[in-house]
Parts: sequence; C-alpha cells; structure tokens
Amino acid sequence: MSSAVAVYIIGTPVACEEGVKDTWRDVANWATGQLEARFGEAVQVEYFDLFAPDCPTLPYDVQLPLVLANGEIVSSGDKISIPCIRKHLEAIGISPKN
Repeated sequence: MSSAVAVYIIGTPVACEEGVKDTWRDVANWATGQLEARFGEAVQVEYFDLFAPDCPTLPYDVQLPLVLANGEIVSSGDKISIPCIRKHLEAIGISPKN
C-alpha cells in the first residue's frame, strides 16, 4: 500500500455542571490505539477539535462526533465505534496487519 488511510475524528469539548470535559478526544485517543494495533501503518488516525484552526472542512449537515476515512463519512452523530470504523476500513480494502 502506497499511503495510509487518513481517519479523522472530529469532536468538541462539552460543557457540563462539573466543567468542560474533552470526552471525545479521550475516546479518539483510545480508538487510535485500537486501530493502529489492528491495521498498523495502513491507517493514520487524527483527532480534531471543531474550533481548532487546523480542523478539516466538515461536509454539509453532519453531527459530532464525526468520523471520516479519506474524506468519506464513516459515522456522524453516533458514538465513536471501533467495529464500525474497522468494517469501513476493511470494506475499502485495508487488511489487518499480520
């Protein structure tokens, strides 16, 4: 494979009674470890805060958290699901590492 599939997870901190929580970033960091363990260098996972200057342009009418793989929507507004992301990656031809 010539280049890694870019998996972007986009979220935002959430304000609650206890303060601001960055739960989606925490889940994205966990997801990164899971996906890299399964697919190795075939995937490159990055988390973006919605309000960060380097956040990719969002497709029209999506909800957070948003998961993209090479610009294609994997999930929008649902939980960050490793099985969902894994199935999508395998459907586009990414094989688990040996």
